[in-house]
Amino acid sequence: MTTRIGPRYARRPASSLLRAVYLPRTADGAAFAMTTYGIPLLVLATTGSAALTGLAFALEWFPRIGAFTVAGTMVDRYGTTRVFRAACLARALVVLIAAGALAALEAQTLTATVTVMLLAASTGVLTEFSYVAAETAGGEASRKAGAGAHRVQSVLLGIDQTATLAGPLAAGLLLEWCGPAGMLGTLAGFSLLGAALAPRSRHAPRGAVVADTGGLRKGWATLRSLPALAWLVGGLVVSNCAIGLLQAAMPVIVVTELGHSSADAGLVWSAAATASLLAITAARRAIDRWGLWPVGAVAASVAACATLAVAQADTYRGYLLLIAVLMAGEGGLTVVLRTLRSHLIPPEVFGSTLSLTILLLLLPFPAAGLLVAAVPPADLGHLITIAAVLQALGLAAAFARLRTLPALPASPL
Repeated sequence: MTTRIGPRYARRPASSLLRAVYLPRTADGAAFAMTTYGIPLLVLATTGSAALTGLAFALEWFPRIGAFTVAGTMVDRYGTTRVFRAACLARALVVLIAAGALAALEAQTLTATVTVMLLAASTGVLTEFSYVAAETAGGEASRKAGAGAHRVQSVLLGIDQTATLAGPLAAGLLLEWCGPAGMLGTLAGFSLLGAALAPRSRHAPRGAVVADTGGLRKGWATLRSLPALAWLVGGLVVSNCAIGLLQAAMPVIVVTELGHSSADAGLVWSAAATASLLAITAARRAIDRWGLWPVGAVAASVAACATLAVAQADTYRGYLLLIAVLMAGEGGLTVVLRTLRSHLIPPEVFGSTLSLTILLLLLPFPAAGLLVAAVPPADLGHLITIAAVLQALGLAAAFARLRTLPALPASPL
């Protein structure tokens, strides 16, 4: 029998969601995007080394992945508000200390290099703590929205994609025109704003529930008990192998293979973010009309076909357009994942299970970077083709299985 999410879940007024969820998510999203894309730019400007810039990217992502195993347990134990505020305040403090140190140091010195590398690692960890807390608050809001859960998730995704669209551009412009102090000062400002607007959660922390079990182990047990979510996450992990490979290979393909500038490479992701925003809006309306599974299946098909086509692209324009189509499909899949996740995961273990799902979905990204480093540029097209085929098979298997599972809503939520 198909599980339906009924109107018994209370809806929160839009004004309440704006203050309790959307505004803090916006501030943190801006800090997240500036950290992810701006810190590597800062490392390059400070060190002048492409190799150290790549290492800084690794130092950002490996600690982030490790932080997920702890962040969810901390959210379950202490609550979203306390974790979010502490992470934002700590990030602001670290960034301001680094800004002061860099102002007193000469560029391309050992001390300046160590400073920016430590900044990359520390901001990566703290950003993931605030992100998990914000996601948990969003999941709580979705559960309370009941039949409007996918609308809440669409707004949250829109905030994230807007930050992804504007954050890299803002970081680059601030770094160019105002120097490291201007960029880091703005990043600290968004962090302090996030701390001041920390999401208001009505769920009390459940310290006794998580005190005697590991967060990762508990999240794994929860995921295994939810086959619909497990199959969707599994399909998206395979899909992210292709997405991560394209992200890691993008500078090589655009700059080296296609002969365009780094600005053109950045434009690819700006176009992709725009396409994702449009897809998120369309997915929300489509779910209202046709339901969760059909929308997810169409989005998966779009993403898989676009990745297969990207592997054959030999012009910059074709590459840009196909990446935009691919990320539009990914935007639709993300709405499906977040909606399903917010409905199926019990509130008392949401943080731990959320952390596990994010960890699983991010593991392909550093692995993709290692693959790109090991494979000659001329062979990247073959590697992307293999990843695209695996992506298509993984998503097809996941949605074929989801079609038969009773826990997946079969009609509009």
